[in-house]
Amino acid sequence: MRPSQLHTPHHSASDNHAFLELSHLRVAYDTPKGALDVIHDFSLTLARGQVGCLLGPSGCGKSTILRAIAGFEPVLAGRLALDDKTLSSPTQHVAPEDRRIGMMFQDYALFPHLTISENVGFGVRGVSRKQREERVAEMLEIVHLPGVGGRYPHELSGGQQQRVALARALAPSPELLLLDEPFSNLDVNTREHLASEVRDIIKATNHTAIVVTHNQDEAFAMADQIGVMRDGHLEQWASPATLRAKPASSYVHRFLSGELDHAQIV
Repeated sequence: MRPSQLHTPHHSASDNHAFLELSHLRVAYDTPKGALDVIHDFSLTLARGQVGCLLGPSGCGKSTILRAIAGFEPVLAGRLALDDKTLSSPTQHVAPEDRRIGMMFQDYALFPHLTISENVGFGVRGVSRKQREERVAEMLEIVHLPGVGGRYPHELSGGQQQRVALARALAPSPELLLLDEPFSNLDVNTREHLASEVRDIIKATNHTAIVVTHNQDEAFAMADQIGVMRDGHLEQWASPATLRAKPASSYVHRFLSGELDHAQIV
């Protein structure tokens, strides 16, 4: 088996059915006063090969949605499905390790004591050592970091470490990739450049992704569909062009136009 046979998501341009479907989700946290709703009546769909982005201020529930998709938070109402398979509902829950979902975090989460190659190959299972090495080399080539496999994370820049984190997330060929504020630790110039580069890599490898950010520039640089969130609710889910031309509420309009400052929207 060649590395590419580890399973690479494949789809045609016409494959635009709802690959990821969140239908009327409710997620709540236990508190001394009872259940506190964090996500309520949350619905969206994303087609195969698309990049979706959840955009909103800190505390609006973006990361909670990501955790629910990954399987780290139970769903109290509604249904969460991937490729028509129910992953979460009040009566059904597929374990995170069985969801074929990759995650890329804002703090990179690289193992400092492992080489770059060892980090990238960490999640590749069920293949020979040679096949794993070939897969790692393939991933490092894709993220434009050939030849760094023998180095350690602290020897790379922040942008390079984030590319390694992306390579590691892609190496097992997940069905869905989740990116949680992936560029927030980088300087502005690096962040803007890397956002476009990561989108190109996701598209080139035929992956489907959900990105969480509070940064509009990142959202509009990366996404095919953008969801503007407010207090655990999805105000609008639409293409970047539609969001700009036809905001669904005054909140979406004011948020995108910059009329709301951080204090007002948290």
